[in-house]
Amino acid sequence: MEERQGQLLIATSPLQDPNFHRTVVLIVRDDENGTFGLVLNRPMDTTVKDATAGAMVGECEVEAPLHRGGPCDGLLTVLHSQKELGEVEVLPGVFFTAGREQIERIMADNPKPAKYFAGYSGWSAGQLDGEMESGAWILTPAESTVVFEDPDVMWRRIMTQVTIGKHVDVDRMPDDPSVN
Repeated sequence: MEERQGQLLIATSPLQDPNFHRTVVLIVRDDENGTFGLVLNRPMDTTVKDATAGAMVGECEVEAPLHRGGPCDGLLTVLHSQKELGEVEVLPGVFFTAGREQIERIMADNPKPAKYFAGYSGWSAGQLDGEMESGAWILTPAESTVVFEDPDVMWRRIMTQVTIGKHVDVDRMPDDPSVN
């Protein structure tokens, strides 16, 4: 099995599941039991501070948006850059944490960059392979800067880079083609 941890799944048109329309998923874990990932570009209309009010030991001052990590229900998790509080190093400089005490410390430190998630994306053993064979996903390497970039432009920018970026310098392409 190809090592997929730390890679990005980019949703394509054949993927009919509305939960994943134009999503970018970071694969956090991938082994014989299945695949666990987080949707990077689905910010919710609530902040981490508002979502955790009263549920944490200390007061949360994180005004960043909470992200929908996927359609599967799950507890609060964080992607961040604090090695000492990371449970899994997903890719160089990006750590995953799900433990309550570590998350409370991360919230208290309020490091930048950090992204908070409710829910996750999960596939049973072999399920993701089948979806990839049907053309539903494009797999591409991730970089730490991509994980924390603006979610509003993430899918379009990465899709452009992995498709026509093989033929043109996408960094020179204007965001608005009418100014070309």
